[in-house]
Amino acid sequence: MEKTTIQSSDRSSRREFLKTSSVAAIGTAFASPMILTRSGSAASGSGTLKVGLVGCGGRGTGAAAQALSTGPDVVLTALGDFFESRVKSCRQTLAADENFGKRVQVPDSACFVGLDAYQRVIDSGVDVVLLAAPPGFRPQHLKAAVEAGKHVFCEKPMATDAPGVRSVLESAAKAKEKDLALVAGFCWRYHPARRAFYEKIHQGALGTIRAIYATYLASPVKPMPPASSRPAGMSDVEWQVANWYNFVWLSGDGLVEQACHSVDKIAWAMNGVLPLKAVATGGRQFPNNEGNIYDHIDVFYEFPDGVRAFMAQRQIHNCYSDNSDFVMGSDGVGTIKGWAEPVITGKENWRYTGPKADMYQVEHNELFESIRKGRPINDGIWMAHSTLMALMGRMAAYTGKEITWEMAMNSQEKLVPDNLTLDMALPIKPIAMPGTTEFI
Repeated sequence: MEKTTIQSSDRSSRREFLKTSSVAAIGTAFASPMILTRSGSAASGSGTLKVGLVGCGGRGTGAAAQALSTGPDVVLTALGDFFESRVKSCRQTLAADENFGKRVQVPDSACFVGLDAYQRVIDSGVDVVLLAAPPGFRPQHLKAAVEAGKHVFCEKPMATDAPGVRSVLESAAKAKEKDLALVAGFCWRYHPARRAFYEKIHQGALGTIRAIYATYLASPVKPMPPASSRPAGMSDVEWQVANWYNFVWLSGDGLVEQACHSVDKIAWAMNGVLPLKAVATGGRQFPNNEGNIYDHIDVFYEFPDGVRAFMAQRQIHNCYSDNSDFVMGSDGVGTIKGWAEPVITGKENWRYTGPKADMYQVEHNELFESIRKGRPINDGIWMAHSTLMALMGRMAAYTGKEITWEMAMNSQEKLVPDNLTLDMALPIKPIAMPGTTEFI
């Protein structure tokens, strides 16, 4: 394994891969009509799909486990991360699983560390690339994977700035041209009950949609450690990537990285109709050491025909928690309260009673099945639009301005540094101040 002096201070992911749970228990939970029958040939000449993982933290390790759980013709052959400790931990965890551990075939020579680890994973001979590094790197990693002709699982969100979204849209178009699969990590789109709920809405169960209210009120995901805990000799880039959630260029802010799921469900309810504009409020209630993200943002979206959507996001300890969705129409109300089954009340009363399945696993089941059958899924356009909707809200909150869709899409603010190097100086930008921070 290639060596590095970087030490990770990464904390547990909010979707940490659980070492104590058998992935077999996961795999058997997904038997439902939604899971297709395996057929067709794999991408490689051997009939085996070789998978490479970029980003070996909790979510990446979980994604690799889910990929390996899709069938015996999938092997993990390469791992890449900014930090060596994450690569080692990921490989050890996956190899120890009694169900697919023998298909973790990653020698030291295929364990890559550093800023260019993603490219070395892509170039290692894999067929499928799982992208789970911090979101700021997503556009660059996706572009490289598509240019190399790889099928992709792309964790959400897709970018942290508008130039990144535009890059993702270009990569999605190229993936379609090349007949490559591109599946998004907006996992609720792969949840059976939510699929049935939004299908009912699109079929008119609520009549005309009047308003949507979504909440993502939670505790902080990865609190920023004090500056005094920074190891001697650790560079600016290493420190910020190790604590990526707390920096806008890497995470996009909590609205973009976490609550983007709820923003995506607003977009889903609107069935592809784009918002016209947005205003927002937000700020930082509690100091975040050196970090520069807000801990709360409320966004007010306006759609054609006077439809409004309201997104409430907060990440503060010891507060009321809620992650729900309410869709209000002329003929009824659709409600998803937390993890409960969706219900519709009004002219038509309905509650989901169909099959259950783990949405994270369904994402991979359908991705790999589409590859095997030669009918690749491409989530590119809507996954980029949902990301931009979240960015649009952040732009409105940070600047205090009304932001139109066109303004957001054409924004020239580039947060991710060009020509990033490990030892470069990377000063931390001050936290945004509405009324002072300019829209770019």
